[in-house]
Amino acid sequence: MTQTSTQPQEAARLSAGHPAPPAPGQDSPEAPTSGGETPMEGGPAGRPWISRPAEAFTREALYARLLGEVRSWRDYPPSLRLWMLLVPVLTAVAGGILRFVRLDAPHKLVFDETYYVKDAYSFLISGYERNWPDKANDSFNAGDPSVLLPSPEYVVHPPVGKWMIAAGMALFGADNSFGWRFAAAFTGTLSILLLALIALKLFRSLPLAGAAGLLLAVDGHHLVMSRTSLLDIFLMFWILAAFGALLLDRDDGRRRLAARLAQAAARNGGQPPPQMLLTGPWLGIRWWRLAAGICLGLAVGTKWSGLFFLAGFGLLTVIWDLSARRVAGIRGWISGGAIKDGIPAFLSTVPVAFLVYGATWTGWFRSEDAYFRRWAESNPSAEWGWLPDSIRSLAHYHREAYTFHQGLGSEHPYEASAWSWLVLGRPTSFFYESPEQGTPGCAVAKCTSAILSVGNPLIWWAAVISLVVLLFWWAGRRDWRAGAILAGVGAGYLPWFLYPERTMFYFYAVSFEPFLVLALAYCLGLVLGRAGDPPWRRRAGLYLVALFVAAAVLLSSFFYPIWAAEVIPYDAWRVRMWMPSWI
Repeated sequence: MTQTSTQPQEAARLSAGHPAPPAPGQDSPEAPTSGGETPMEGGPAGRPWISRPAEAFTREALYARLLGEVRSWRDYPPSLRLWMLLVPVLTAVAGGILRFVRLDAPHKLVFDETYYVKDAYSFLISGYERNWPDKANDSFNAGDPSVLLPSPEYVVHPPVGKWMIAAGMALFGADNSFGWRFAAAFTGTLSILLLALIALKLFRSLPLAGAAGLLLAVDGHHLVMSRTSLLDIFLMFWILAAFGALLLDRDDGRRRLAARLAQAAARNGGQPPPQMLLTGPWLGIRWWRLAAGICLGLAVGTKWSGLFFLAGFGLLTVIWDLSARRVAGIRGWISGGAIKDGIPAFLSTVPVAFLVYGATWTGWFRSEDAYFRRWAESNPSAEWGWLPDSIRSLAHYHREAYTFHQGLGSEHPYEASAWSWLVLGRPTSFFYESPEQGTPGCAVAKCTSAILSVGNPLIWWAAVISLVVLLFWWAGRRDWRAGAILAGVGAGYLPWFLYPERTMFYFYAVSFEPFLVLALAYCLGLVLGRAGDPPWRRRAGLYLVALFVAAAVLLSSFFYPIWAAEVIPYDAWRVRMWMPSWI
C-alpha cells in the first residue's frame, strides 16, 4: 500500500496569507511546518489516505506525493500571480531606495574599498591588477585615478567581485564614489528580490515572502555591505542565486521522476517494471543544477570561501534526490540515488564550477605581465612540465595565495572571532569622522559621521533563536526546508571555526545572512499559525508578525544614520553604541 494525500486548494491559502499544506514528498507528512502550513488532511488525526497499489504510480498520485497539488505559478489565479510578483518587487524597491539614496557619501574610499575599487579600475584599464603609488587614495578621491602604475600587483582574491565593481565604474565613471559603489548597491538590491522569491518558493506565503524581503532590506549589515564596494556582497549574491537554482532543480527533478515512473507504469499495466523500481530511472540533464554550478563557480571566483557552499549545496541536492526516490517508492533508493543522481549532481556542479572559475581569470591569461604570469617559464619542472606554462603559473599563484590566507593572523582593531558574529559582538567600523561645527549638517559643538557594519539587533538576535527552533523542527519534524536553511547557515558559518588563529571580521557573515533571514521567516510562519486554525488565532498570529516587522523597521530607522554616514550630533551617535565593543 502507498500513502497519498487529499489536499485543499492551495490558491485560497496563499491569497489569504497562509501557505499550502506540506508537500507529500516531505519526510514527515504529518508534521506541522513553518509558514502557517498544516499537516496533510484526509484521515483521522490528519493521517493521509491509503491508496491502492494500482493507483500509486499514476502521474497524479506521483505528482501529489512528490510535489503537492500546485505544479507551477500558472496554476494560481491571475490576480494572485500579480501579487506574487509585486510583493518581491516592492520589497526590492524599498531596499533599493535605502541603498541608492546618498550612495556617493562619503566621497572617498572607505575601509577595504582602498583595495578592491582600485583593483577594479586596474581591470578596466588592463584586465589585471596593477600597483599604485603612495598616497594614491588622495588622487583617486579627487577624481583622478590615472596615477595607476604599469607594474603588476600581487593580490589574494579572485577576480569576479572586482570585475563587477568595474562594471559599475564603466557605466558611471571611475572618478566618483557613486560609480564605484553602484555595482554593490545594485547587487544588494537584486539579492532582496531574490530572497523574497526564494521565501515565496519555500513557504508559499505572500506575507512571509514580504517579511523576508523587507527584513533583509532594512538590516544594517546587508545595507552597509550594499553601500560599500567590498567583495562579500557579491559572494552572497551568487550563493543565494545558486540556492534558488537548486530549489527550482528540486521541483524539476521530482517532476521528471514522476513522469518517467508514470510512463513506465502505464506501459506495464499500472506498475513500473521491477528493474525500474529497484533503482529508479535516469533523469537526464538537470539544467537548473547546471545553473547552480555556474553561480557557485562565480561565488568561488569572488572569494574562496564559496568552496564551502559548493560542498554543502552539492550534498544537499543529492539528499533531496535520495528522499524523492524513497517517497516515490524506489526500493533501492540509496544506491539508485547515489549512482543516478549523485554522479550527475557532481558532474553538473563541481566541474562546471571550476570551469567557470577558470574562465574568470581570462584577463590574467590574456596579459603579458600580470603577477606570476611568466613564473613557469623561469621555473621549469620535470614532473609537471607537460602542463601549459600558463596553467602552472596560475597554480603557483594559487599556492602562494593559499599560503598567505593560512598565515593571515595579524592583529586588527576590528577583528572579530566567529563566535561573536551572531550576537553582534564586534562589528566593523568602515568610516568615522568628526565634522566641525558649521560644516553641512553639523549645528552643534561636536558631530559624528560614521559607517558601522552592524546588523539590526532585533533581526539578528531573533534569527539566532530561530536557528535553535529550526534545529528541532529539522531533527524532530524532519522538515526539509528547515534542513535547507540550516545547510546554508552551516556552509557559511561553521568552516570559520576551523581557522581560530586567522584574522576574521564580522562582515564575512553577510555571505550567509539571507539564510538567517529565512530562518527568522520560518519561525514567523509558526507564529502566523496554520490555515486550519480558528480565525482569532490566525488574526493574532498576523498581528504579531506585523508588529515584529514594524518594530524591526523602526529600529532600523533609529540606526540608519550610523549605517549611511549621516552627520549627527556626537551624543546621538553615542546613544546608538549599545555595546562597548561597538566603539
